[in-house]
Amino acid sequence: MDPILEIRHLDVDYGLGDRAVRAVRDVSLTLHRGEVLGLAGESGSGKSTLAYGLTRLLAPPGVISGGQVIYHPASGEPYDVLSLSDNGLRQFRWAETAIVFQGAMNSLNPVHKISTQLTDVLKAHEPSMSEHTRQARAREMLKLVGISPDRMDAYPHQLSGGMRQRVMIGMALILQPQVVIMDEPTTALDVVMQRQILGQLIELRERLGFSVIFITHDLSLLVEFSNRIAIMYGGRIVEEAPAATLYRDALHPYSKGLLSSFPALRGPRRELAGIPGSPPDLAAMPAGCSFHPRCPRAFEPCSVTIPVLGRPDATGRTVACWLHPSADAADSPGVSVASGEH
Repeated sequence: MDPILEIRHLDVDYGLGDRAVRAVRDVSLTLHRGEVLGLAGESGSGKSTLAYGLTRLLAPPGVISGGQVIYHPASGEPYDVLSLSDNGLRQFRWAETAIVFQGAMNSLNPVHKISTQLTDVLKAHEPSMSEHTRQARAREMLKLVGISPDRMDAYPHQLSGGMRQRVMIGMALILQPQVVIMDEPTTALDVVMQRQILGQLIELRERLGFSVIFITHDLSLLVEFSNRIAIMYGGRIVEEAPAATLYRDALHPYSKGLLSSFPALRGPRRELAGIPGSPPDLAAMPAGCSFHPRCPRAFEPCSVTIPVLGRPDATGRTVACWLHPSADAADSPGVSVASGEH
């Protein structure tokens, strides 16, 4: 598949100078056209910071300290999102890439009707469009996300939580962007509504052809709805694999810990288990592999040398773990044994 978004060695810091905390560390990911890429990890692993960084939505004191985000438009040459001017960034957001934020169902303005909030997006990005056409587009989008168009004149408080979430998804898709970033969009909803909304999202993706980065701490959702899954820990990608491969045979102990925290989707029942300890303090990262203080299989190299994300076999997956060394890890000259950086 052709790439649509390439994240190359992205670093994101909070703060400046010696007191800066690195929340995203040398992350490289590729999203392909029409693909659902899942991004999983515990709270504080850097998932949302990565999403805000690649769209340049970081609030101060967040700063992008390194890397590139290469966007491949449907027509024209690829370009680096991080080098766009303010005007170019306004054109890129929402029209090319849209975000459904965490807690999005509470993001609607309570004093404006749904119709006003949907058409405002069209007014900002397509000012030449007539009011009649804007209203028609808004009604069509509500139908696409499973809401009756007669709710156009409703206020947010007159809708259920699931309906408000669908409105936000419709608002993200109204300009038909090529990439949609979903930052834990169903966390506040019950499991039945979660499945309904995710099923609707997959149907819309198949119909409209956009690509999705789906961010959540719930790995069970990603296994069912994603093509590929990347696991983040301590600001780094520690494993990336096709969803089915990761579910059947996760290699990194952290990935296995996440998988063991929810019931098996099929097959025999298994005992649930958590991951002992807590995520690392980003201001005082441990040397070596950042997961080794919590890892039940840690051995000598883990506390000394950072494992490099590499390919342990010919399946196309990558993992950063000394239990599964690769040629990339063995040949990398830039690994520091003490500082925790490379």
